[in-house]
Amino acid sequence: MTRATVLAATSLVVALIVLGLKGTAWWITGSVALLADAVESIVNVVAALAALGAVVYAQRPADANHPYGHAKAEYFSAVLEGALIVVAALVILRESWLALFDLRVPEQPGLGLAVNAFATAINAGWATVLIRRGRQLRSPALMADARHLFADVVTSIGVLIGVGLVVLTGQLWLDPALAAFTAFNILWSGWRLMRESVGGLMDEAVGPELLARIRRLVASHAEGALEAHDIRTRHAGRFTFIEFHLVVPEEMRVGTAHEICDRVEEALKAEIAGSIVTIHVEPPHKAKHQGVVVL
Repeated sequence: MTRATVLAATSLVVALIVLGLKGTAWWITGSVALLADAVESIVNVVAALAALGAVVYAQRPADANHPYGHAKAEYFSAVLEGALIVVAALVILRESWLALFDLRVPEQPGLGLAVNAFATAINAGWATVLIRRGRQLRSPALMADARHLFADVVTSIGVLIGVGLVVLTGQLWLDPALAAFTAFNILWSGWRLMRESVGGLMDEAVGPELLARIRRLVASHAEGALEAHDIRTRHAGRFTFIEFHLVVPEEMRVGTAHEICDRVEEALKAEIAGSIVTIHVEPPHKAKHQGVVVL
């Protein structure tokens, strides 16, 4: 079992524990704001299950039908999570609207808030671990799960403060109002998550900083070549695909050109984790002299 799979499986266990705690907090108090928080935890459970499936599938090696591997499966998990967040937000908005016409005083608020706070602390701790390990493993599914958990933590803190204010001030309308605010907050979180994941599915190029690093690495390790042009990049899960054309002198032997390619490829793979490099060697008359890395 890979590290990513262990993390995804642990996320599912954590999500189930947190759901149980938040559901208990809502059952104790009857607060619609705490109900909204519990509904978001249902999304966490489904998302964690989808992330686990995606991570396991993404680990499968390349085959005849998928010569570039299965890494993009993780993006589907992240898109699904974003869609589930939107559904959860709509459910919360409905409950908030209905609660405005049936305002109730939360029961046993102290106990309910304590249980919810404990669940929030678990989420915060696990989200911190998950985002650090997700970055190291370059896993879109784990990163999506971590970002959603962080958004859930922020939401939960707001809910705790809001329900506390309801108890202290006696303003019962704050409870459904806070639940509605929670819904809009997780809607924004879901939109951001879906936008980033769709970008991965659409073969988005690497960012300007990473592209500049790639250019510098090619320029400093391709001694003997003339230029590199048409550098193209894309992300696919934990992999970064890099391809470009390398112009070499007319008289250079094939073996020497191959040695230069190997040197550049090794440098890129050493500096950029998960990089897969393709280099096309060309003669001098193919040089472009514009918008290229001149060596």
